[in-house]
Amino acid sequence: MFSFEDLIKCKNGPLVMGILNVTPDSFSDGGEAFNVDNIVKKVNVLCSEGADIIDVGACSTAPGNDLVSETEEIKRLKLFLPEILKTSTVPVSVDTFRPAVAEYALNTGVSMINDESGVFNAAMAELVASYGCGWIFMHNGGMSSSEVCEYSDGVTSAVCNFFKIMKNKAVGYGLSEQQLCYDCGIGFGKTRQDDLTLLNSCDVLSEFSPLLIGVSRKRIIGEITGVKNPRERVAGSIVAGVMVADKGAKILRVHDVKETVEALSVLSALKKGVL
Repeated sequence: MFSFEDLIKCKNGPLVMGILNVTPDSFSDGGEAFNVDNIVKKVNVLCSEGADIIDVGACSTAPGNDLVSETEEIKRLKLFLPEILKTSTVPVSVDTFRPAVAEYALNTGVSMINDESGVFNAAMAELVASYGCGWIFMHNGGMSSSEVCEYSDGVTSAVCNFFKIMKNKAVGYGLSEQQLCYDCGIGFGKTRQDDLTLLNSCDVLSEFSPLLIGVSRKRIIGEITGVKNPRERVAGSIVAGVMVADKGAKILRVHDVKETVEALSVLSALKKGVL
């Protein structure tokens, strides 16, 4: 059975999840690796830079994008996923909300499903239980990255309640808590102020562990810095990542692995006071 706890103990610090989008339309890196040779090169780079997990996405959920069909999502994974698994030296996750896609990915050999549906899906829970894999579930308020939800009791309370419900339902399906990971869904169903509130609330959210934060190159970074091109939001993303790691986040989902690994090394040394 997969265990996030064991993976984190091996690292003795926050994990870095490297983003690998096999899509032509993702908001920051769409098309960069949309052929097998480039995919293999990218996987080797991510591993050499220090990624602890590689997260593969075949269906972009960027603001304004139309979702591709389930058939197309599986087609993309069939083209790329076997080579990714053959090349990677670290666990691989697949970013999908569709049980049929998750089943193909698990049959092919991935270690975890990164589920951004924002709802408890019994079919997905049964797959996770059957394969003993990891399950990352993300809060989105029932909205896409283009929509905003209103949170009458505050966004932090809403996310904590969602985490609690998902955890209890998953355990009810026979899953171990060590298989579960919690993503507050920065940029999904939220205003930029909501995003900022959640980033500042990681000490509260990290009661649910491991807490995953995906803020890399997102709109909140662009709004704070004024940088319009997502590819140029590296510095702001690194600062946000270091801050949330210091507040208890255990997994950072990032585009810029090398820079994040180096920044976390500095944070660790500064907190310990020794090299």
